[in-house]
Amino acid sequence: MDLDALASARHAQWERLDVLARTRRLDGAEADELIERYQAAAADLSRVRTTAGSTALGDRLSVGLARARIRFTGTPDAPLRQFARFWLVSLPAALYRLRWLTLAVAAATFAVAGLIMWWAAGDPRVVASFGSESELRQLAEEGFVAYYSEHPAASFAGSVWTNNAWIAAQCVAFGILGVWVPYVILQNAVNLGVTGAIMVAFDEADTFFLYIAPHGLLELTCVFVAAAAGLRIFWAWVAPGPRTRGEALAQDARALFSVAIGLVFFLFVSGIIEGFVTPAPWPWPVKIGIGAAALGGFLFVMLGLGRRAWKAGETGDLGEFDTGVRRLVAG
Repeated sequence: MDLDALASARHAQWERLDVLARTRRLDGAEADELIERYQAAAADLSRVRTTAGSTALGDRLSVGLARARIRFTGTPDAPLRQFARFWLVSLPAALYRLRWLTLAVAAATFAVAGLIMWWAAGDPRVVASFGSESELRQLAEEGFVAYYSEHPAASFAGSVWTNNAWIAAQCVAFGILGVWVPYVILQNAVNLGVTGAIMVAFDEADTFFLYIAPHGLLELTCVFVAAAAGLRIFWAWVAPGPRTRGEALAQDARALFSVAIGLVFFLFVSGIIEGFVTPAPWPWPVKIGIGAAALGGFLFVMLGLGRRAWKAGETGDLGEFDTGVRRLVAG
């Protein structure tokens, strides 16, 4: 093969390929032309290498093809960009999708817990069924508070973090079963209501709410979100809409997987608060203020960044690439 003759004959086509590869915006016809010229140049490169092996002409053509290939396939995101996209786009969008379902789960939990607390605290016979008076008094007057300080703060924080993260992960992973999430919600509400009723019965209602509030604001919200994610996955299977059930489950599970990842971090924060802030000898307004600030940060991600990402067309799908970041940066 005469390489000089080939280069002369194909020079205009290769130059056009290079121009298209460097163009920032391509219309439909130009994009089609880019692919066609890429395929033709790839065939030329194959002939050059088959006939002459490694040559300067082949190397230059290979560089041009690589530039064109990046133009229509894109480049992989850097790890830092992927990390930023997760916290600014994927997670907020996924959380925003769950806002109303999360509110419904929270309302159901507090309604059940409140009813149990009102019913049990108003009838001494019901409270007596929970244990002997000495045991219940010890729980109300000593055990409830001692629970938060009987172990070293670091190990206690790690223990509650892993336990809560495991519960949240189960809600997301087993949500498709349909019964697991209601069971977790009911169990959580009953435990909250029974403990509150015992504390109220022994005139320790203020202790109950003061010790629950600092870490519970964020911790309970995370559990509600995890339950909402599990219910959303179950509903994708029950009512997939125009999608097949497999498609609906795959899309929603992939999007809501980001919720499970994000909740691990937020539950870590609530665990730190429970281990180090709740039992600390600080004024209660300070401790509750720390818990409220942590919840405020979570709600900013969920409702503030989430609304912005949702309006930009994001769904929280981890399979989406940097279009969301570009839209958010643009405006």
